[in-house]
Amino acid sequence: MLLFLYTILLLHQLHTRAGNTLCRKMGDPKYPLISKNGDITIGALFPVHSTETVPSFEFTKKPQPLSCSSVNLRDFRLAQIMIFAIEEINRSEHLLPNVSIGYRIYDTCGSRLSTMSAIMGLMNVQEFGEEGRCTGQSPLHAIIGDSESTATVILSRTTGPFKIPVISHSASCECLGNRKDYPSFFRTTSSDYHQSRALAYLIKDLGWSWVGAVNSDNEYGNYGMAIFLNIAREEGICVEYSVKFYRTEIEKLQKVVEKIKKGTAKVIVAFVSFLEMGLLIDQLSIQNITGFQMIGVKSWITSENYITPHSFRVLGGSLGFAMRKINIEGFSEYVTKSFWKTAIPCLHTEWNSSQYALSCRKYDDLLVVKNYNEDVTEHRYSANVYEAVFAVAHSLHSLLKCKEQEGCEKGLTIQPHQVVEALKKVNFTVRFGDRVWFDSTGATVAQYEVVNWQQNSDGSFQFKPVGYYDASFPPGQRFVLNTENIIWAGGKLQKPRSMCSESCPPGTRKATQKGRPVCCYDCIPCAEGEISNETDSNNCKQCPGEYWSNAEKNKCVLKAVEFLSFTEVMSIVLIFFSLFGVGITALVAFLFYSKKDTPIVKANNSELSFLLLFSLTLCFLCSLTFIGQPTEWSCMLRHTAFGITFVLCISCVLGKTIVVLMAFKSTLPGSNVMKWFGPAQQRLSVLAFTLIQVFICVLWLTISPPFPYKNMKYYKEKIILECSLGSTIGFWAVLGYIGLLAVLCFFLAFLARTLPDNFNEAKFITFSMIIFCAVWITFIPAYVSSPGKFTVAVEIFAIIASSIGLLLCIFAPKCYIILCKPEQNTKHHVIGKTPPKSY
Repeated sequence: MLLFLYTILLLHQLHTRAGNTLCRKMGDPKYPLISKNGDITIGALFPVHSTETVPSFEFTKKPQPLSCSSVNLRDFRLAQIMIFAIEEINRSEHLLPNVSIGYRIYDTCGSRLSTMSAIMGLMNVQEFGEEGRCTGQSPLHAIIGDSESTATVILSRTTGPFKIPVISHSASCECLGNRKDYPSFFRTTSSDYHQSRALAYLIKDLGWSWVGAVNSDNEYGNYGMAIFLNIAREEGICVEYSVKFYRTEIEKLQKVVEKIKKGTAKVIVAFVSFLEMGLLIDQLSIQNITGFQMIGVKSWITSENYITPHSFRVLGGSLGFAMRKINIEGFSEYVTKSFWKTAIPCLHTEWNSSQYALSCRKYDDLLVVKNYNEDVTEHRYSANVYEAVFAVAHSLHSLLKCKEQEGCEKGLTIQPHQVVEALKKVNFTVRFGDRVWFDSTGATVAQYEVVNWQQNSDGSFQFKPVGYYDASFPPGQRFVLNTENIIWAGGKLQKPRSMCSESCPPGTRKATQKGRPVCCYDCIPCAEGEISNETDSNNCKQCPGEYWSNAEKNKCVLKAVEFLSFTEVMSIVLIFFSLFGVGITALVAFLFYSKKDTPIVKANNSELSFLLLFSLTLCFLCSLTFIGQPTEWSCMLRHTAFGITFVLCISCVLGKTIVVLMAFKSTLPGSNVMKWFGPAQQRLSVLAFTLIQVFICVLWLTISPPFPYKNMKYYKEKIILECSLGSTIGFWAVLGYIGLLAVLCFFLAFLARTLPDNFNEAKFITFSMIIFCAVWITFIPAYVSSPGKFTVAVEIFAIIASSIGLLLCIFAPKCYIILCKPEQNTKHHVIGKTPPKSY
């Protein structure tokens, strides 16, 4: 208990001593470049100068203060527009009517060292209470700045613990949108997430797939380039190289320039800060590197400093995204008159030389631009600074409970964190029409102009608007580009080409080159049966079943339909032999009819001979049904006609063979066998054998008839139009029955070959059956192995060959005797006995 009381007393004593401690500043104070007192104070950081001189650190004496040179006109104008906006508010009777706003503007010299020094100077502005004691309260209610993301990150991390709101007009790094790390940060510009997306859309829209990438080695360049690279990859854009440098790294800058020279990409994305871009332009100009289409960002693309005759030779035709150009009425006149009277009063006050050296010498280099205002309309960030100042004013207006007639409650103590919360709720419209509000990340809506570096006919230069990007529009309407108004790199009217590989035309596909980006590829022709009907196709598409690729492989066309047509040479030859066979058969029939009363014709049943000639004629003619486009009826006709006519033919031959055997048996004593196989029985046997085949065919056609079929398996590039058998059992049953009769006929004829007649017809039937069977036995493997229309040709050839074999073997010997040996055409000679011969 005593220990607890002792601890409380000790803490109380320490607190009392701290409260009575006098405040004193240690070291040399950092004074603002421009300042003015007021009821409310707004701090600001701008890189008014661009070159910093760092003193030597010998650690033997106190180092000299940092010195800055080379006026950065763009950011000096931003400091002026801030003061212009504050003075406008101070004159206003509606916004903070009885409250004056003061300001403290520090110069960061565009370096991290000077930025940190300026932040410390800004943060150490303390209000002192009675007897010089610290109050612990900062007079700053908000800070405007910095222009660069890196400096703003430093500023926001330093002021974050004190919850002082920081409002930047141009720090667009995506990293600053993290509310956990930067809860008090706001900006009157948008995140680089949108600018990076817009860059990718621009390149994609212009058809470029092969680009180089350069960025500043700071938060602005690294974060912005990382987002661009990710989106470019999603959009199919390949980056040949991605290099970076910082303004103090001259060796890295040289390597960047060398990389650009050696690269094959003709389009360069320069996500570079304002100061780094100046160094890059100088190096490109010195080494005379031209012909590259530069794609810029808002940090430098509309800088009047960089569009000169010297730099235009290198960067003429550059494209890029810029803040919208807004003309703030009255500002152009203000920068040459009122500013120098109100903001820098020492110029209009009498000072002795020592006082002037202390107070006004720092403004000497700024006085050079005192009467110059031609650049004012081109500065795109002026409106952002103007809106930032008014955003702070509106938040304070609500916190101080200001009323138009009664004024504001000036006695209220405003804490910085209250300003932060008030800024989240601001929603107002400035006098040039823009509506100002902050989203959940503390940023405003992304709205960019697409500008093009062009030279006018009088030799002057301009940033020509050629499109826009507005994130407030629906996704499909956010980006618009008017390419007809663009002048490209080198002053050309034709868009430059930048690709690792030429586009693959229709009929080919892309094949990525091993070890290289996807934009580097070879164009491989599509395989047979595949097409690509668009440029740069990744894959070829297979044509549907009845289609095939044309010669260019860019269109699917109907496959050629193949069948044995009447116009083909092969068909004409087969038709000739078929009709030739019909003609020979007709001649034989005519000869036999004219000699019907002669013994050689009357022998062995002339009626069967004429029926055989008729069936042979049908055999020759049925081959014609196999030629032509298969139809449902022709498919059924060709196989059934073939089967029936050949059975009729073989039945006649079989009848003649049986007649020969019966005739020989009837000559034996006591035999009357011929009465059992007379003409009536012969006709009946032929009819019976034929009707069996007819029955098989009818059964086949009933159960599963042949039908037209598109065969797409044998040839991929064409369709074989053929007759499917329907039932293969039916087909082979028809052929099997013909074969059975032929074998039976051959067997009987072989038995009768040695009969002792001068003209033994059985011998010729035997030969005819040998030829018939040989033809159809060889037909089977030829039929199975022949492709397409050749299958049909083989079948026709077998029909014609077997028919000719029957015709010649059976009827040629008789015709020979009739025509050449008429003396042997006698009954005595025909039935004369001769010694048997052995075969």
